[in-house]
Amino acid sequence: MGRPPTAWGGPVGEGGEPEQDPTAAATAVTNGSGCLQIQQLRVASVELGHDPKAAAHGADCVVTDVWVSMADGEDKKKRKNLLKPFQVDGTVMECAKPDAIFMHCLPAHRGDEVTPEVIDGPQSVVWDEAENRLHVQKAILAWCLAPSGAEPQNEKSRRIERAGAK
Repeated sequence: MGRPPTAWGGPVGEGGEPEQDPTAAATAVTNGSGCLQIQQLRVASVELGHDPKAAAHGADCVVTDVWVSMADGEDKKKRKNLLKPFQVDGTVMECAKPDAIFMHCLPAHRGDEVTPEVIDGPQSVVWDEAENRLHVQKAILAWCLAPSGAEPQNEKSRRIERAGAK
């Protein structure tokens, strides 16, 4: 038995849809990387739609991202108007499973892509998500800044070395 499809809701036309089929894009990314191709696994599918409530229907997780970034310039107002129907609010979350979680990679613009009731509500795991990302970023920095050829050390091995040096 395969996994349920991943649903994506977005506006029709005007730059709101993905530039290419997400399944094809994911397959292209995995080619030559040692990862199994999504199509070969046949455990996931991606459905595109234009109704956020339908996309959230029965979902385990509802995810959104900022609608505009600092570099978007003059298109900010147009983009906000285009995406306003896709704001994650309480009615969208009610379409998901009762124990569904809400995720956002932050920073979030409350009142734009997500309402305060959702991002600050009991289903939100945005701070856990941010903390997990922090630990990954710290590990990457430690790896990047480690002397060439050095083996990574954890705190326990450092304590053992310090105790043995005394």
